[in-house]
Order: sequence, then structure tokens, then C-alpha cells
Amino acid sequence: MIPLKESDSILDFGAGTGYFSIPVAKRTKGKVFALDIDAAMLEIIKEKALKEQLTNIVPLQESIEELYLPDGTIDMIIASLVLHEIRPLGPLLQQMRNVLKKEGYLICLELVPKGSSDKGPRITLQGMELEMAKAGFQVTEKFFPAESLYMLVAQNTN
Repeated sequence: MIPLKESDSILDFGAGTGYFSIPVAKRTKGKVFALDIDAAMLEIIKEKALKEQLTNIVPLQESIEELYLPDGTIDMIIASLVLHEIRPLGPLLQQMRNVLKKEGYLICLELVPKGSSDKGPRITLQGMELEMAKAGFQVTEKFFPAESLYMLVAQNTN
């Protein structure tokens, strides 16, 4: 479902234990930046990369609200179950758009809110689409990989 090319540079935003970083690193020769605020998570990724003999993973310990990668250098950003934690979301999406190359992709996976009784920080599909559009992204595809999960593929059109 992810439009990944062999030479792509990827940012796994909120990488955690490398659920996406490791398999993506196997599919590209480009760099895979695994960004997480938690040093322990990045150590797990380093161990997994070493075990798998992957040399293209670059761990980055940074706050998820700050992106220090140069503008226009990333082909794809994967943000799985993390964007709902950011308030306000708009400025971060702008930063993401800036680091993406023109026509680069933002892949967003999020849990669907459980309804009006859900007090968590979840964001609806429509709410995420609106935030992305305001930041200059165009949603090109929508997927529903599980009953309570949505995935948006958005492209940097600026």
C-alpha cells in the first residue's frame, strides 16, 4: 500500500521499536531515519538493525514536535499512531511538508475514535484530512487495514 521506491529516503516519525523502520530499511537502499524521543526505543532499533545487518537506519533522538532534517530531503514520512498526540497538529504537518521532497509522501496510520464517549486524543479521518489539506498535502489514497484503523496516503503538492 506504500509507494516505496528502492532509492527512497524515509523518516519513520515516532519509530518506537522499529515496527516500520526495519522492514522499510530492507526494501530501500536509501536512508531510513528512525525518529523517536525515547532513547530506549532507539536502542531496540539499533539491536534489530545489527541483527538484520541493516546499515541504512539512522536513529534520531528528537522531540516529535521538532524536525531538524534539511528541507526537501525526504521522499516519504511514515507516522503510525503518533500524530493524534500532537496539539496543535498544523505546525508539525507544515514542518513535515518542508522536509519532504516535492511530490513526497506522508503515510499516516491512526486509530478511529470510538465515538463521542472516547475521551482520548484520537482524531477522525475527516479531521486528519482537513489538517493535512490546510498544511498543503493532497490525500491520494485511503485504506482501512483493520476495523478500527485508517491509513491516509498524502502527497506534498507544493
